[in-house]
Amino acid sequence: MSVTRFEITSRSLAGGGASFGEMGQYEFIQGTLHYAVDPKHPDSQLITDIDLAPTGADGRVHFASDIQLLKPVKPRPDGSLLLDVVNRGNRLALNFNSSPAVPSNKEPDLGNGFLMRHGFTVVFCGWQTDVPEGQIRLHTPEAMGANGRRLTGQTYQQFDLHKDTYQVLLADRGHKPMPAADLNDPNAVLTERDWPDGPATVIPRDRWLFARWVDGRPVPDSNYVCLPTGLQAGKAYEIIYTTIGAPVIGMGFLAMRDCGSFFRYGTAEEGNPCAGAIDRAYAYGPSQTGRFVRGFLHLGLNLDEAGRLVYDGAMSHTAASRLGEFNIRFGQASPNHLRNVGNIHPLTYSEEADPLTGHTDGLLRRLQAKGAAPKIIATNSSVEYWWSGASLTHTDLEGARDVEPPPNVRIYALASTKHAAGSLPLTDVTVDRGRQKHLVNTVDYRPVQRALLVALDRWVREDVEPPTSQIPRIAEGTAVRREFLADFFRSIPGMGFPKALPIRRRLGFGPEMARGIPHYPAKEGEPYVTLVSAVDSDGNEVAGIRLPDIRVPLGTHTGWTMRHPDIGGDGHYLPIQGAVLPFARSQRERHAMSDPRPSIQERYSSKEDYLARVRRAAEDMVRERYILAEDIDRIVEGASQRWDAFQMVGQQAEAVRV
Repeated sequence: MSVTRFEITSRSLAGGGASFGEMGQYEFIQGTLHYAVDPKHPDSQLITDIDLAPTGADGRVHFASDIQLLKPVKPRPDGSLLLDVVNRGNRLALNFNSSPAVPSNKEPDLGNGFLMRHGFTVVFCGWQTDVPEGQIRLHTPEAMGANGRRLTGQTYQQFDLHKDTYQVLLADRGHKPMPAADLNDPNAVLTERDWPDGPATVIPRDRWLFARWVDGRPVPDSNYVCLPTGLQAGKAYEIIYTTIGAPVIGMGFLAMRDCGSFFRYGTAEEGNPCAGAIDRAYAYGPSQTGRFVRGFLHLGLNLDEAGRLVYDGAMSHTAASRLGEFNIRFGQASPNHLRNVGNIHPLTYSEEADPLTGHTDGLLRRLQAKGAAPKIIATNSSVEYWWSGASLTHTDLEGARDVEPPPNVRIYALASTKHAAGSLPLTDVTVDRGRQKHLVNTVDYRPVQRALLVALDRWVREDVEPPTSQIPRIAEGTAVRREFLADFFRSIPGMGFPKALPIRRRLGFGPEMARGIPHYPAKEGEPYVTLVSAVDSDGNEVAGIRLPDIRVPLGTHTGWTMRHPDIGGDGHYLPIQGAVLPFARSQRERHAMSDPRPSIQERYSSKEDYLARVRRAAEDMVRERYILAEDIDRIVEGASQRWDAFQMVGQQAEAVRV
């Protein structure tokens, strides 16, 4: 086994010692999992620069993951393991519990206890080397050149700013930066765009520095880029420069494989606290880590070094058709924009050929050849269709025909939702403290996620197939080009439409990209054709899983929105976010605004009538197996709160008009 030991550093009762039905109490374990892998193994050879990593006396490459574990104190022998591929070092699988966010260096809040009541053992495994201090991380060696010299080479960053500043860290979201190898690097290039896909203007090299802005002046610093005349909110900046130091970041994929293998197959003698209790295993990743799960599947790493199946099932959430900077030299796993190497080729699950380039690939190509493909459930919000090309997981690259997923895959679009689950209060302030033109989309899709996890477990345990894929389809006329909807949305007062839509295009990174060494800037080719769901007369999406908020609506909900003037780039597309534009409260208000959408008063005779319809819609979804019966009352209570909030915002809007 590639795991050499599990070093436990703390062990305590979870959730304050609460009991979770038949499963009883859970414990929370923290520690470090140590690995040693054979660099000559065919699967190891897929990892960029593993041949340049130092080896021990055993000839193997040694590395380690931070581990957190939630397990029953008295486990059953047929348990299910859920691996949370932590997102930027943060626990996110507890979203299934609707848990409040708690820093990863604190004991987790178990929320409504869903995962515990359903008997899951949950493992949080570090796979990323550069996360901020205190997060769950991977500890991996650095690739070294001849005579033990550190590697240098090109790297790339993009920054979309919400406020004016003089400096930016050479990393995403406060992660460990990739430092400049030379403060005076004459080949470094900084460019500015008015929007992320707009024309690039090169900022002269003598106008900017590798420096921090301190007390009104630049101070040399290899971890920052500084523009003394100011970096502007609403602009997109890109920098290409030479960095030094190349951690073998692709080892994160081997950590994902061997962590799952250890807790599934490891014995008590080998230090496995789950020994004999795990019968099946699933991997879960949202957003960044949904893309990481896709990368793991694409590399075909679902067999451990002993040839045993690791994951019976996988859930990728809001990953679109993308991968990431997860297995390249000088890569950073956190950045999330459309011009990095994770967007070279959109990947359907079965092999498809690009008619323009001749490139042929499929996400499951290697796993199908090995007979090791897990059962897969993939979910995407409306954002992934509007922004990053989720349709390319189930259409051809020209948007001309549907591509059906293979029998072991289900794909679900979550109609009219934003990237993260929506919630109250109604606000135009985003989670990253930006500001958008519209109110933030409030649709909470977590009940669907819970039902689909149960469906995946039953699919593996009992061979009960989940509901059929629910996606926009070309053949049914429910998949359309984004720009076709522009006039409709502009007809809704206060809605508008972005000045420019994001472009997912063909990218080339040079002849060494096959070895994991990209060359910048990318050679940009023709755009791919990306499609979104058609909408109904209210502007809500018709394809995908429609939650009660969409079946019994109080407004128009979208997976797109625009930047607010306060953060620059007024009217331009704002990634990740979505909008809600409430209906008028009454027919009088609707006519005063010339709103084509029927008012709340015209739709529902009272709040009680509205909530009764929401309950019926939720009951229908239980029969369709898209939500669980245990969530009906929570959904109705959430609808009640949204009714009150939407009425209040209507009163405030009326007061402004008066």
